[in-house]
Amino acid sequence: MNAAVRAGSLGDDTDTVVVPARIHGRILFVPVPRRVVLASGIAGLAATAMPAATPAAATELADMGSPFEHFAQLRRVMIQTDNLIGPRHVLPALQQHLVSLATRRRSARGTDAIELLALETRYEELAGWFAQDFGDERTAHGHTAKALDASHITGDTDLTAYILGRKAQLAVDTGHPADALGLAAAARRTARPGSRLEVIAVLHEAHARAVLGEGSEAHRAYDTALALLGRAGSDGVWGSWLDAAYISTARARSLAALGEYEQAAAGFDSALAVLPSAYRRDRGVYLARAARAHAGTGNVTLAARIGGQAVGIAAETGSARIFGQLDRLDQALAPATGEDGVAEFRASLDRIVLHPA
Repeated sequence: MNAAVRAGSLGDDTDTVVVPARIHGRILFVPVPRRVVLASGIAGLAATAMPAATPAAATELADMGSPFEHFAQLRRVMIQTDNLIGPRHVLPALQQHLVSLATRRRSARGTDAIELLALETRYEELAGWFAQDFGDERTAHGHTAKALDASHITGDTDLTAYILGRKAQLAVDTGHPADALGLAAAARRTARPGSRLEVIAVLHEAHARAVLGEGSEAHRAYDTALALLGRAGSDGVWGSWLDAAYISTARARSLAALGEYEQAAAGFDSALAVLPSAYRRDRGVYLARAARAHAGTGNVTLAARIGGQAVGIAAETGSARIFGQLDRLDQALAPATGEDGVAEFRASLDRIVLHPA
């Protein structure tokens, strides 16, 4: 049985998971009873749930001599794992470790407590990112808000600036670009002048302006980001991944939002050509965005072929960013169902989403 089989009503169970579902012709991420998802045949979608902390785990924590490096290493591993398989299976593990970390931090004192709180703040921010990529906006907002609060307690202004940028990103991605502008401005005010964190803040401003249709302002912001990057030093963990190619790919996303599809498609095609294989989920995101851009140029056959490649990665990872672009692609290709590959793409997408009655 596949997901296209009617799975029954959404019901009113308390044991729910957030999954992609076809609702009135659109793909939306909605909370659904786990039993409904299991009945649909897509058991993988039912996998994400936060396990409860156990007394045994608390005892093991109490016996842990120096937990900071242990939890720091776990976080690094989860980031690497998310790059490969997406947030579906990584988020519940991270949330469980977050519970354990908070338990340990509450029993610590002095410098140990401060260091563990700083690490807990990074866990909260990362959990917010995973939840956003999984399509659970409520959980994403909750974790990110906790991270911002904790960053003020630790007094780490770099971390505060980064999380303000994340809140800007979350705002624009959840349909509030005007709010994102204010958050991006706050992130830039908080960031150290000349730092990569300042570049990150400007990038969030640039995309928010593009979504608002302010093309000239968006391009000006991207030019500013490139100029700032050229003068920025190394900030350690903050923005170590920032380079001109990253900014070019970010601009391609904004070009698509502005309807400049030819340039957007070229930007995504270039990004895909050099993306390391370890970034499996990001490849799915870029493929889906490239496909939507090519559809915007009128090349529906190429768009359907590239979109079909993204469908498989969407099924593997559960990434809402991929599903969101595939939904837009599906709507764009709907009038061209008779063209080569379009019907096949739309059918393959239908097979990986829930169809509640």
